[in-house]
Amino acid sequence: MKLNICHLYGDRMNTYGDDGNITTIIKRCQWRGIEADVTLVSVGDKLSPKKFDFYFFGGGQDQQQITVSADLQKGNGEKLKEAVGEGAVVLAICGGYQLLGRYYIPHDGPKLLGIDLLDIYTIAGDRRMIGNIVVKLTNHLALSTKHSARLVGFENHSGQTFLGAKTQPLGTVEIGFGNNGQDKTEGAFLKNVFGCYLHGSLLPKNPHFADFLITKALESNYGKIELKPLNDQIEWDAHLSALTRARQIK
Repeated sequence: MKLNICHLYGDRMNTYGDDGNITTIIKRCQWRGIEADVTLVSVGDKLSPKKFDFYFFGGGQDQQQITVSADLQKGNGEKLKEAVGEGAVVLAICGGYQLLGRYYIPHDGPKLLGIDLLDIYTIAGDRRMIGNIVVKLTNHLALSTKHSARLVGFENHSGQTFLGAKTQPLGTVEIGFGNNGQDKTEGAFLKNVFGCYLHGSLLPKNPHFADFLITKALESNYGKIELKPLNDQIEWDAHLSALTRARQIK
């Protein structure tokens, strides 16, 4: 088996260690004997929707988002939608998450158009929402394991994201701010598209979510599969350490 990975705008959107998510996907595939190939698609490149099974779209500052938003409107946004329609999986963090929605309004400058892949919109707020975050996953994801039904991470954003009727939250905030600091939601998902504000990075200390994404991406080509179990003691130690730390400084 082989997993073809697209790192969307990875040279521009890589805040707070987001590249660690790519590393995690690659290593968890390789440890199972699954080939993983990564291609950077950036500003000016043309996306080939049939080439990739998994797309990662990281976070960035407003200046980077301006450039990336404009590039998405030139065709890559529609190509990404096409890829999702054919079964590809998308994970987007922070700035990437915002640009999967309808629009983002920054503090300064014009409205930045998203690609409407998720029914969300984002408006820059007056305060920065920063710190450790713990999210209880929505039951619809069926990610509860003997280890954890939660995601842990670190958030750092002023954007307030609000969900429309067509999109469900990734989970409920137990500690932290989440999408907007108001409604206790964090992240969003629709079918095989997932977005959230968890930096830190997300996947190394949430191996259950990493494997969930790998499985969904592979199944679009290979049908129903069951990943070989890994010795994740180090990963779960990191998960529990982050969970404990967040609870202690709540």
